Amino acid sequence: MSREQERARKKLEQNPIVECNKIQQKYYPALFSMFAEVKDPRNQSYIDYSVKTMLGTLYYKCIGGISSMQEMTRKFNDDKVVENLYSFLGDTKKEYLPHGVTVNEFLERLDSEELEEIQKDIAYTMIRRKTFDCARVMKKWQILIDGTELDEGYQKKNDSYLSRCYHRGESNEFVKYHRSVLEAKLYLGNNLVCSVASEPIQNSEEYVNESEEKVKQDCESKAFARLAEKIKKRFPRLPIIITVDGLYVSQKAIQTCVDYGWDYIIRYKEGSAPSIAKEYQALPEKEKVGSEIEYQNQIMFQKFDVNLIYYTEKKIQANGEEKTTEFAWITSIKITKNNARKIVEAGRNRWKIENQGFNRQKHWQGNIEHACSWNEQAQKNHYLMEQIADFIKQLYEYFYLKKNEIKKLQKNISSELLASFGRQLTKPEDIKVKLHRAELN
Repeated sequence: MSREQERARKKLEQNPIVECNKIQQKYYPALFSMFAEVKDPRNQSYIDYSVKTMLGTLYYKCIGGISSMQEMTRKFNDDKVVENLYSFLGDTKKEYLPHGVTVNEFLERLDSEELEEIQKDIAYTMIRRKTFDCARVMKKWQILIDGTELDEGYQKKNDSYLSRCYHRGESNEFVKYHRSVLEAKLYLGNNLVCSVASEPIQNSEEYVNESEEKVKQDCESKAFARLAEKIKKRFPRLPIIITVDGLYVSQKAIQTCVDYGWDYIIRYKEGSAPSIAKEYQALPEKEKVGSEIEYQNQIMFQKFDVNLIYYTEKKIQANGEEKTTEFAWITSIKITKNNARKIVEAGRNRWKIENQGFNRQKHWQGNIEHACSWNEQAQKNHYLMEQIADFIKQLYEYFYLKKNEIKKLQKNISSELLASFGRQLTKPEDIKVKLHRAELN
């Protein structure tokens, strides 16, 4: 890289939020107009800020990776930040942006379906673009589903929190409370995942006195039925492959997929349904693809015929030793020598909801574990807004940073975006030098 090119890169990085906004305008230009169309739950006689400003402020909080509402109020209490954010939103400038308390009071009354409509529209917009067609698996879209725990503590912030007893029956017994969510993300290739539906795992008194494992399985299982119904309602004709972990090796989960006309790829661990492995091992011969893939179709599991595929992954570690890891999945897709590797690759995609989804939102690009409000409705809306903003940041990272070969640590992306909110904006056309193998947007 020449010094001229390096200097051009540094100029590009002076205003990351400008480039992020340009990516948002290119891939989802309707965002701020969708904010403006959200039904306002407030009394119209006592309104200081428009719905677009309220949601836009929260959106930029998420873009900047700000954890708390108190921190947002402090960071946004700057003349240049106020001027820039109103300019980005295209709304009438006021002296201040809304206070964190004001935003939370708004979110407590806002119907979550309003934000879910934006969540759905973003996914539909991405599906309609030819840009992401290469992510389809055998002409179907992969939806990755997984649950994660959010806020946890010794206080029960509202009635929806689940309880978990530690050291039950012992002298040091104690209870902690947490909230969880079951998330569905559309895989768009290149490590991009777009939230299509989110379902809170609600507290249920029916399971309070059960073991920790029973609470998780029963609650997540019920949430899966609600989430699946939501996905089917939003995408009734979309060809889908549901990809989930071993918790869903169950008649109920498979029946749900069958009823909705979906294919499925489910991570299989022998302890979860030993009858599958037993029947598979009893077969005298198995189909093979190379030395690493082995499979067999039509394995009986309860009332279903499932197809089972094993994959052995070998990697050379830094110390020079070879590490072998075995994976297995059950699927509704008939396995052939031609599609076996595609199924394995699709099954391996499931970890992206943990890495590109939950991990980045917890540790790199924000903190979804932080309870920005004690109110249940506000917590739901905070989470939905995090999903919307995080997807825009993923697009920015891939279509701007990566395409222009600008390397940044994950933990620095949000902080550098936030730092640029208050800068004097410059025009990208002032930069005349083209980057190596990349055009300026």
